[in-house]
Amino acid sequence: MRRAAVLLGVLCCVCVCDGVKFGQLCSGNSANSRRTSDSWGEGRYGAGRGSRTHQGLDIVCSDGSTVYAPFDVTLHGKVTVYTDPAKAAINSGINLRGEGLCFKLFYVRPDKTSGSVRKGEKIGTMLPMQSVYRGITSHVHVQMCDRSDPTPYF
Repeated sequence: MRRAAVLLGVLCCVCVCDGVKFGQLCSGNSANSRRTSDSWGEGRYGAGRGSRTHQGLDIVCSDGSTVYAPFDVTLHGKVTVYTDPAKAAINSGINLRGEGLCFKLFYVRPDKTSGSVRKGEKIGTMLPMQSVYRGITSHVHVQMCDRSDPTPYF
């Protein structure tokens, strides 16, 4: 869980979730390999995206693959990723909470959007990224609810 603290008059977050690691997210990627660099950019947290920065971490996942719960989680509704109708094929994700973390998975068609799921159980299916971003390394985008860096959890 994250706790707010005031240090020299500045509100900051302190993570008290040491040791939390994501289990396998996607079938075919037991090591949670990350998207590195391709013609569409880099998958690391903080990578440049024109006038903005990438606020998540991309975990390699082939189109149509099974997406798993990385630990015991509670599902907290569907995520709409884009407002652009041209990206409708990949415009889905899910909000999750578990192990003291709040995070979102983008480009996933969830099997359900509420209730609890145990670690390793199927939570959804990877959407067809190649139909929107031809040549990209297909991936699940992991974004923390507070937009902090998810990298330490992998």
